[in-house]
Amino acid sequence: MNNKVLKIAILGILVCFIFGLQGCTVHHVHPTKVVKVKKIPPGHAKKMSGERSAKNHAHKH
Repeated sequence: MNNKVLKIAILGILVCFIFGLQGCTVHHVHPTKVVKVKKIPPGHAKKMSGERSAKNHAHKH
């Protein structure tokens, strides 16, 4: 498995834990708002957002 993908997955899970369920829900409703809160560089956040939301759905089930 690619190291970058692994880091993104861990980051997504960590963000979920830090922000709780609210963080995950807000991410789906207002992606740009959450990006500002997390202070992630715009390009990096855009790259991650798709993969992270997919991971969140997998964890919820």
